[in-house]
Amino acid sequence: MSIEAELRRLAAELPAGSRLPSVRELSRRHRAGPVTVQRVVTRLEREGLVDAVPGSGTFVARRWAPAPGDVSWQTVALGARPLPGAGLAELVAAAPAGTLSLATGYPDASLWPSSLLAAAAARAARRPGAWDRSPAQGLEALRAWFAADAGPGVRPDEVLVVSGGQAALSAAFRGLASPGDPVVLEAPTYVGAIEAATAAGLHPVPVPADSAGIRPDLLAAVLHVTGARLIYLQTRLANPVGATLSPERREAVLALARSHGAFVIDDDFARDFDRPGGPAPLLADDPDGHVVHVRSLTKSTAPALRIAGVVVRGPALARLRNARLTDDFFVSTMLQETALGVVTASGWPRHLTTLRRVIDERRQAAASALAGVPGLQLVHRPTGGFLLWLRLTPGAGGYGNGGIPPEPGDEAELVRRARAAGVLVLSGRPWFCAEPDGAYLRVSVAGIAAADIPEAVARLASAIEG
Repeated sequence: MSIEAELRRLAAELPAGSRLPSVRELSRRHRAGPVTVQRVVTRLEREGLVDAVPGSGTFVARRWAPAPGDVSWQTVALGARPLPGAGLAELVAAAPAGTLSLATGYPDASLWPSSLLAAAAARAARRPGAWDRSPAQGLEALRAWFAADAGPGVRPDEVLVVSGGQAALSAAFRGLASPGDPVVLEAPTYVGAIEAATAAGLHPVPVPADSAGIRPDLLAAVLHVTGARLIYLQTRLANPVGATLSPERREAVLALARSHGAFVIDDDFARDFDRPGGPAPLLADDPDGHVVHVRSLTKSTAPALRIAGVVVRGPALARLRNARLTDDFFVSTMLQETALGVVTASGWPRHLTTLRRVIDERRQAAASALAGVPGLQLVHRPTGGFLLWLRLTPGAGGYGNGGIPPEPGDEAELVRRARAAGVLVLSGRPWFCAEPDGAYLRVSVAGIAAADIPEAVARLASAIEG
């Protein structure tokens, strides 16, 4: 039995106030150094299991039992309002031990630029003013990097630094529209955009998209009927389908935005996962401020580096900046300095090259493995990124006996069975802001090693077989 296991057992069995073995006794019994023992005691003290009294010894801590409360009144106070962020809960949930995840959108720790992050954070901590507040719009040097990264003609004073891509969407929806206004979203689209738009009080209006992106003919009809002045798109490797807006449709979308006086939020979340020579941001073809360009660094660095840049031209910039002020005043100076140190390091291009190569290998391995699973159809084969969008066909989830295609919502039971089989996948239902046209699964290879993909797909196949 380890030192920690012994102390936990004694703390659970003995009455509060009982003396526990001394550090010297535990060191002798377990043949461990006193420093090692003291670390265990300190950890258990932080958990509230033991009390270490200098000069007296270590004792079982008093177990506080708070009086039971009655929170039933909250049912009346909260009423029938929808639970905010419900669609994001599964997206950010951690995988249980022993479970393989085909759900997370964050690359695993093996793909983090850990050495770059550590070095940049250490330098940032030594900088004068590292713990001071930053300008509301963000550090000038970091804004200059985002401006150069966005392309020619973008100025640093047109960039707003925010705490990650989700914060950017929240600010954009609140700053560019008013509660009750319509907002056009692709169908399907990023669940976080649906949640942010709904939280801002907007009315999501879906427009179907295919392997070439949003349909301009249907977009034109929706803009005419609804009078919407706000469009949310992911023009590169869109989440969840993985499609990229074609050049012809780029021109059509921008023409519609100009003719209707509308903003286009272009969420360029997958830029670092695209093949070299991929399309320029939609912003490159828009000198008049219709496009609001969102560029996050989180997925290509590490989950805790919540940094994104938003390019906004014209009076809309003040709207978004003030929307962010109501949330948290400014982004941590330390995080901004760290992000700047990472993206300007000599090793940053090498990191991106490795990131793309590994993610491409995983995506292709998953696509090949999933192609052999009865009951699943790959809707689109992306050229980059970490996402695969699968439609359930007859034979999936026990719906194959009569050749009946699965209907929207049928994938929920399959997702539960997959979890029980030890693999996480996401239902496609939350990725639609209206009724889906079928049953879908969203698969991500960001957080799973290539060697584990065959086993994860095998577990999913067993869940489909029922």
